Amino acid sequence: MDKFAARNIDGSDAVLEVRVELVGSVPTIWRQFEIRGSMALKQVHKVLQAVFGWEDVHLHRFTTDDPFAPLRPVNGEIPEVLQWLPRQECEEPGDRPEEECSLDQLLDLSSGAAFYEYDFGDSWLHRIELTSRWPANDDTPPALLIDGGRRGPLESGGFPGYEEIMDALADPSHPGHAEHSAWVADMTGSDKPFDPAFLDIAAVNLALAEGL
Repeated sequence: MDKFAARNIDGSDAVLEVRVELVGSVPTIWRQFEIRGSMALKQVHKVLQAVFGWEDVHLHRFTTDDPFAPLRPVNGEIPEVLQWLPRQECEEPGDRPEEECSLDQLLDLSSGAAFYEYDFGDSWLHRIELTSRWPANDDTPPALLIDGGRRGPLESGGFPGYEEIMDALADPSHPGHAEHSAWVADMTGSDKPFDPAFLDIAAVNLALAEGL
């Protein structure tokens, strides 16, 4: 079997409990969820979009290591950072189709944690760490959010843009308060005050059930 193909354990599927943190978020924006290890990265992408509330309108990739960390030579050579993208986006010789690799395999190949980057302009980087695993059964859902902290950022120019909007919303005297309030209401489809600390786990799991 190709080493980059999806892998099962002892011929059966496994449930992986993973913790995913949005790198650079202060306070930390994180999710803890259960997911089938045999799920292809194409579907894992959909899970991550749902649990963080992204709009899925930008490019993405999975990597075995932090793609922005300085690379140190190993035996005199710079190691390759493996990456998986949608098949139609694979342009470089080393690019691998995300449809042909499972989450289990990605975590196997990573050194401690794998990474998911969404939007190559704003570079929302997610660190994926395996915390535990156990055998799946027939009743195991494909993915289930069990815990988390804070809602996902609005897609607004990376953390600097998001923080600027949060500052404007929190201060009625801010010159951009009305404009940003109207934009947020349009983005969220609600006129209710935007609470960056609120995470609706039940709503996320409903979206996962419908999407998967």
